[in-house]
Amino acid sequence: MRTLRVIVAIAFAALVVPIARAQRPEAAAAPEALLDRMTGQWVLTGTIGRKATTHDVDVDWILKREYLRLHEVSQEKDAAGDPAYEAWIYIVWDAKKAEYAVLWLDNTAAFTFGAEGIGHAKPDGDRIPMLFRDPDGSDIHTTFSYDRTNDTWLWTIDNAEQTGKLSSFAKVTLTRKK
Repeated sequence: MRTLRVIVAIAFAALVVPIARAQRPEAAAAPEALLDRMTGQWVLTGTIGRKATTHDVDVDWILKREYLRLHEVSQEKDAAGDPAYEAWIYIVWDAKKAEYAVLWLDNTAAFTFGAEGIGHAKPDGDRIPMLFRDPDGSDIHTTFSYDRTNDTWLWTIDNAEQTGKLSSFAKVTLTRKK
């Protein structure tokens, strides 16, 4: 009887341990899998700074799938005929810190690559809640939320004063280009 129990225990372990090990890489890959859902061509619509806007957003993996690159260009033009807004955004998964790091470069102001310009986000299901800290004590809360039902993304940007009071700056939705 004991021999049978030992055989059953060994057989069970032989089946369960490989399955458990196989599941761990999937769990570790979940943050990158969420980013996979952002790849493609999108139309961004909504409000930024209380103004209605429409942007084109192209998203792809670069450098051996290490970085997700977003290129956002407004359809609105400035006085010179150039896009009123343009940004290059890079997102990387930092497995050691178990968080995303985000570099957001745009045409609103030059960026000197200081640590305060790098956003950080702990994974939260289908949300990427980024926090950018300003040296003056204010923050920018930018959240990308994926809607699996509609295959869309909601982006919100809230400015946080030094007191912690939040004010909405942007609320936009990305839908796939047809």
